[in-house]
Amino acid sequence: MLTLRAELHVHTVLSPCADVEMIPPLIIEKAVSDGINLLAITDHNATGNIAAVRAAAQGTGITVLAGMELQTAEEIHVICLFDELEQAFALQKVVDQNLPPLPNNIDFFGEQFVVDETGDFLRREERLLLTSTALSLSEAWEVVTQLGGLLIPAHVNRKAYGLIPTLGFVPTDIPVDILEISSHIRPEQAPVTFPQIKGYPLIQSGDAHFLEDILALNSLTLEKPTISEIRKAILRIGDRMHSILPHTPGQTG
Repeated sequence: MLTLRAELHVHTVLSPCADVEMIPPLIIEKAVSDGINLLAITDHNATGNIAAVRAAAQGTGITVLAGMELQTAEEIHVICLFDELEQAFALQKVVDQNLPPLPNNIDFFGEQFVVDETGDFLRREERLLLTSTALSLSEAWEVVTQLGGLLIPAHVNRKAYGLIPTLGFVPTDIPVDILEISSHIRPEQAPVTFPQIKGYPLIQSGDAHFLEDILALNSLTLEKPTISEIRKAILRIGDRMHSILPHTPGQTG
């Protein structure tokens, strides 16, 4: 079994709100320096820099998961994680079909850069990425699950784009069984402040838009760094942490 330090919510310069230092070599350098073994690249509605980060990680022993932070029609952010680039690219095609054709306002939102593994500029993404798709939370879950991925509602405690402040509850019509909380609340405090999430296995992420936000607050014990094993590891942590009044989450496979 492996025990990995994991940060499952990392943005690059493709996300308009990310710092200019969020380029592949510096992200990997930060991970190596901090002993982080597992990263997920989760740009806003975009997958264009995952391959570059993977290339930058070659030879380091760091696993880079293909991901996306998708914004649903309800204005809820969800992390979508995959083993393979092809799965993430298939999600990208669906997102592209459901993303409004709005141009990015650089002065207001910031730049959106696709780069290579060295961080050199390749192209500018002209569409606004930090906006809602036409996909509902239920539709997003269905697409991600059919592609073999794992969907986790992001920073559910946060007022902006968080599940609980937006909806007021965790929906029961889709079998979501893992939630993410932000780094600004202690895991033991989160279910007290937000009783709706009591009993749900939690991950905690830095939602890294700056290098210092790559926190790796999750320690996962698993056989190998795959989506299936990651999910099992998180559920095991949840079983240990939430032994009192647990909910009965749905199964996703």
